[in-house]
Amino acid sequence: MNHLRVCSSISGLLLAMTLSGGVLAHDDDRPSKKPITLDRTGGFIIGGYHKTIPSTNPSVPTNPNRTLSCDHGYVEYFIPSEPRKTSIVLWHSSSAQVWQNRWDGGEGYKDKMLRADYPTFIWDGPRVGRANWACENVNYVPSNRDQGNFTAWKFGPTIPVGQVPTKAEFYPGTQFPANSPKLEEYWWNATGARYDEFDNAYNIELETDASAIAADSGRLGNQIVYLTNSAGGLRAAKTVAKTTKNNVAGIVTYESIGYLFPIGDPESPTLCTALTPACAFGPLGVPLEDFKKLAKLKKIQFVWGDNRPETEQQVILSRLSAKLINKYGGNAEVLKLGDPVSAGGAGLKGSTHIPFADMDNDKVAELLFKLLKKNKLDSYVKKGDFGWEDAWNDHDHHH
Repeated sequence: MNHLRVCSSISGLLLAMTLSGGVLAHDDDRPSKKPITLDRTGGFIIGGYHKTIPSTNPSVPTNPNRTLSCDHGYVEYFIPSEPRKTSIVLWHSSSAQVWQNRWDGGEGYKDKMLRADYPTFIWDGPRVGRANWACENVNYVPSNRDQGNFTAWKFGPTIPVGQVPTKAEFYPGTQFPANSPKLEEYWWNATGARYDEFDNAYNIELETDASAIAADSGRLGNQIVYLTNSAGGLRAAKTVAKTTKNNVAGIVTYESIGYLFPIGDPESPTLCTALTPACAFGPLGVPLEDFKKLAKLKKIQFVWGDNRPETEQQVILSRLSAKLINKYGGNAEVLKLGDPVSAGGAGLKGSTHIPFADMDNDKVAELLFKLLKKNKLDSYVKKGDFGWEDAWNDHDHHH
């Protein structure tokens, strides 16, 4: 493979290409930032099947030499010129866009990770986003989803009256740019970037089959930290349970909806077992030996914004999940962004369901960087010790 060398002298051009059209409004603070310098970018599919789909025409026999490549995952990658050893895998079950930019088009988590020299991978699971070829019939039924996102994403307490929410309908002090004269534009950009995430337990199995192959392949690195949001947290945990190697080092999940528990542990909640939408958000179970793989990670952190009370079921489950991971020797914790620092929180108010896209995402990212440093996941690559490099060179040589 010919490596792409993006020199610092043109990094501004690269940033302009990778951010949304609104980025020029934020040029004023760019000169003070460290440039993003990349060695290579690209993408690949992984996992899935080459399946012969039976003919639906009785007069035309099925040809075994005709196939459909389907139910694979898609990975987009960005490798810094001087990378750290930990690779960051960004996983949202319904929108890769949330990692790209802040709500107002400002710098998103992807560029923050790259600016800090972390190899960064954006994951779309089978049937989601850029990996949408399915091996089976998929029944998509359109419905009016936009305004429901307002409450689901913790923008405000009730669904807005009109198509576009008003400033008064947001939570007070929200980190969504509700005060901006461009509120309507930002609202449509946010809700329009979502795609069908196939919320059912059957698809969780499909997605984690592919993501476990990706994790074990070495092509994402040998010290992976998953950054996830919403239903992606459950999928990342299930991925770790399915892996056969030790390439995953941590999970930081923002407002995870759905948790994994060990089957047979007396402290586990009642587990959901149907491969249907009824079990889309768990709680799901895995054998104890697979659950213990989570306890081998260097760090797991469940992060919540300040609009999630302790009485909410998903918050309760996150604390129970952390407790059981630690019971088997792990290092898991729950962080409430809105709690005072003196109480173990971060003192950040107004967080949405997607805090890494919030207007204070620089502060949210700083918490992450401190966590990585504390858990010795911030070291730079020494020549010859970066796991994915060997995997990539081998892949390039043979293919």
